[in-house]
Amino acid sequence: MTLLEQYIAGWRAHDVAAILATLSPDCVVIESFGPIYRGHDWVARWVSTWLAEDGQVIDWTVHNLRSSPNDETAEWTFHYKWRGEEKSFDGATIAKLTDGKISYLREYATTAALYDWRGEFR
Repeated sequence: MTLLEQYIAGWRAHDVAAILATLSPDCVVIESFGPIYRGHDWVARWVSTWLAEDGQVIDWTVHNLRSSPNDETAEWTFHYKWRGEEKSFDGATIAKLTDGKISYLREYATTAALYDWRGEFR
């Protein structure tokens, strides 16, 4: 299992320690919603706060994962519940690895439902 898969598994299990175990102590995590978390303390506060506000990862399915010694990338679908609302979106993650841990992780999210373009925009 790659580090990125382990990171995602930690989120699926709602396990702060498992998430932190994949990250370097001085990591930078950039969430697709905009916030930047620097280091274990801020990541732990973010995850704990999100879970305390009724955050639930319902499913996080990886569709395409690429891994090399220094980088991992993945496309995925994220299905979650937060503050009483259930939502889903497609996204991607770029992760840089240093000394066997994720040192930089950036997520990107689609902003609308995907569709095949047939001459008209939705």
